[in-house]
Amino acid sequence: MRISAKADYAVRAVLELAAAGPGASLSAREISVAQEIPQNFLENILAELRRAGIVLTHRGPGGGSSLARPAADITVGEILLAIDGPLAAVRYLPPEDLAYVGTARNLPAVWCRVHTCLRELLDGVSAADLAADAHGVEI
Repeated sequence: MRISAKADYAVRAVLELAAAGPGASLSAREISVAQEIPQNFLENILAELRRAGIVLTHRGPGGGSSLARPAADITVGEILLAIDGPLAAVRYLPPEDLAYVGTARNLPAVWCRVHTCLRELLDGVSAADLAADAHGVEI
């Protein structure tokens, strides 16, 4: 599994918002500086996270971005899916849609298991879990 820079930045931006607290709004500039993310790239990522229902954006003085839901309800898996699509694809196909013949006929079951394990892990870790860990709390 590869995590793109875009997906990594998205998770870090959500964590910055989670650490700011419920209802807190941060500007793209604040997030960019805090997480060392190029601001223009971050603004595009925040727009994708908004379309996915993960963040809200606010215009005007004091505007910025905030979480659309409690941090405990936003998982790392959801963020990655919003940015990069399915976590485990083989040649851009879901593993359950694969069919091989001969000695490779059981390989799709392995790819399905990889997908299941990734989903279980990443959907089991919320932004709140990681933001709490930033303050010394164990996951």
